[in-house]
Amino acid sequence: MIIECPGCRSKYQYDEERFERKPSKKIRCARCQQVFEIHNPAFAPREPASVDVGEMTYASRTSPLKDLVEPEPSEEPSARQTGRNEPAPALPVGKRLSLAILDGPDAGSVFRIERPRVTIGRSNADLTLNDSEASRQHAAVEVRDTAYTLVDLGSTNGTLFEGTKIEGPVELTDKSEFQVGTTTLMLIVTDEH
Repeated sequence: MIIECPGCRSKYQYDEERFERKPSKKIRCARCQQVFEIHNPAFAPREPASVDVGEMTYASRTSPLKDLVEPEPSEEPSARQTGRNEPAPALPVGKRLSLAILDGPDAGSVFRIERPRVTIGRSNADLTLNDSEASRQHAAVEVRDTAYTLVDLGSTNGTLFEGTKIEGPVELTDKSEFQVGTTTLMLIVTDEH
């Protein structure tokens, strides 16, 4: 079956036998390292040709089954045909982006976003939180010029936006607040001086 990373839209072939009769599995994208959940087509409603399930589209079950394959190294994300007119990940010119920690063990801290994708979590993350309720790699903020997106990285407790657990990418704006574990963060966008 064909799966697609919801973060960078890289496509992979995945052997259905690797589900081990489970309805879903969490995998890590070889390109952007995002963890996301895929669903076993054996548990999906039967339809001919293809079935669209949330962020991923499963191709016909007659497709050859192979292990996860990394995208070609020479293939740039902006050059891939993703079916969307999204700009490539990039920081906006003339703007300063920061994440302010409003509540939680690290309250009062401000983290400057200096790359287009910043991971947030308890360990091995760009922004490391002293929060036992946060997963190691909990969530990420992705920047595509002036479009800011929050994604959950398959965390145990989920990521909350406006009090609701997010199911897919959520668009953020200046002063948007979200919660990772017991930590409340705010995206701040200011003009560069």
